[in-house]
Amino acid sequence: MSCCGKVVCSGCFYAPVFDHLGNEVDEKNCPFCRAPTPTSNKTNIKRVEKRIEVGDAEAIHCMGCFYRDGECGLPRDYGKALELFHRAAELGFAGSYCSIGYAHDYGKGVERDPMKAMYYYELAAKGGSVRTRHNLGIEEEDAGNTDRAVKHYMIAVESGLSKSLKCIQQLYTDGEASKECYMKALQLYQTYLGEIKSVQRDKAAAAHEDYRYY
Repeated sequence: MSCCGKVVCSGCFYAPVFDHLGNEVDEKNCPFCRAPTPTSNKTNIKRVEKRIEVGDAEAIHCMGCFYRDGECGLPRDYGKALELFHRAAELGFAGSYCSIGYAHDYGKGVERDPMKAMYYYELAAKGGSVRTRHNLGIEEEDAGNTDRAVKHYMIAVESGLSKSLKCIQQLYTDGEASKECYMKALQLYQTYLGEIKSVQRDKAAAAHEDYRYY
């Protein structure tokens, strides 16, 4: 959310929002800080800039994405985006290392350098970027390093990434991963689902495939 920087999951769209007196409200306000939904790019940018002023690393990364993709009325500027990604990474936002790696991987604002890309991808994974961890698993699997791939996938599965579970399942089917390994992955994933399951998330998952968390 550009107003307060909180992450809203799919279930939050179906959860009731209350005012400070405990009364349910119908307005589509932020469920965390109650700020109204921004109605223009200008408002959205101003809110992100306000968070950047206080050193919010995720907001800095968000602004970098706007410049990288040419969104919210901003011109596409890979150089500016990369500068913001480095700044956010230095402040501890792991996702920015992934964005920096992507820039080096595909030559967006810098010369293409797969080795540098891998270096930043590894930093992102170590910092907690689950999708980057999964992608590293794919890289290792493609290189024939099945054991290393499984280790990456397991970490991602524990954080709830179903794609990694499917990769382990396929490795098991192909005879490249043990039954014990696959069963452990299933147990980790079931534990994750049990921790995040809610009525609101189930409603969201039933409404749209993009909101599925299982």
